[in-house]
Amino acid sequence: MTTLERRALSRITTDQGRVLIVAADQRNSMKAVMKDAPDGAASVTTEQLAAAKADLVTYLANNGPAILLDPETALPAIVDDGVIAPGTALVVGLDASGSETVDGLKHTCRIPGVTPRTVREMGGDVAKMLWYLRPDRQGADSRTVQEIRDLVRDCEAEGVLLIVEILTYALPDETEEEYAVKFPELIVESARLSVDAGAKVLKLPYPGSAEAADAVTGAARGVPWAVLSAGVDHATFIGQVEIAVAHGAAGAMAGRSLWKDSLTVDPVVREDLLTHRALPRLLELADAVNGKVSAHA
Repeated sequence: MTTLERRALSRITTDQGRVLIVAADQRNSMKAVMKDAPDGAASVTTEQLAAAKADLVTYLANNGPAILLDPETALPAIVDDGVIAPGTALVVGLDASGSETVDGLKHTCRIPGVTPRTVREMGGDVAKMLWYLRPDRQGADSRTVQEIRDLVRDCEAEGVLLIVEILTYALPDETEEEYAVKFPELIVESARLSVDAGAKVLKLPYPGSAEAADAVTGAARGVPWAVLSAGVDHATFIGQVEIAVAHGAAGAMAGRSLWKDSLTVDPVVREDLLTHRALPRLLELADAVNGKVSAHA
């Protein structure tokens, strides 16, 4: 890492040096959990979503090291309005909503016009980009791995640390059972390919076991990797994080496991739920990433 990148990494970690980021760059999936919307997710306006994200920062993320936000609904307004606390770092998501499928392989796209320089201009400390990857079908010369390589280079040139997020998925010709068998090795090989492409911080799904976490740590070759919550419930995620951290993970990046049942259109109810339901979860997650094993483990 460059000196700037090391400084940025320190901004997204706890006092114990563990990565901890509240993920709030979701758009459609965040609308979907606002169940008090009069006509469902489709009726949640961009303004309402932006207000929910601002409250999520105020009552939840400002109590942790960092918040991940998107430039489509949240930024730059949340920065310009002074919502983010001075001690909370900003991670800017670069991936657009949705994906495209080409020859059976999924691909994500960048948000148009958002570059590593844009991250700086929005006051960001770090950038994050999501890619879908099937390392059994895509190698070092694939479109996805080349995109990782290019964006790592562009971010480094701009002095921006990039978090490389990888998700794997079932192919059209395989069953969920077949995919589940392959899943741990897919995560391990995704980590290996990403690091080969220059990734300096990884955001990965929990690979399924302590043994698989050890293998991911080996494949990462010293590059820090953090576990994403993937929509599982909070208790499940805490258990996953405790195992992953004990076997080499650098921390966690959590979204829906923290706030999916605390977001409403009503700002008064939302404040109460974020304060009394989501915040205790964040504090418990901080203990987990710092290696304080919970009583249920």
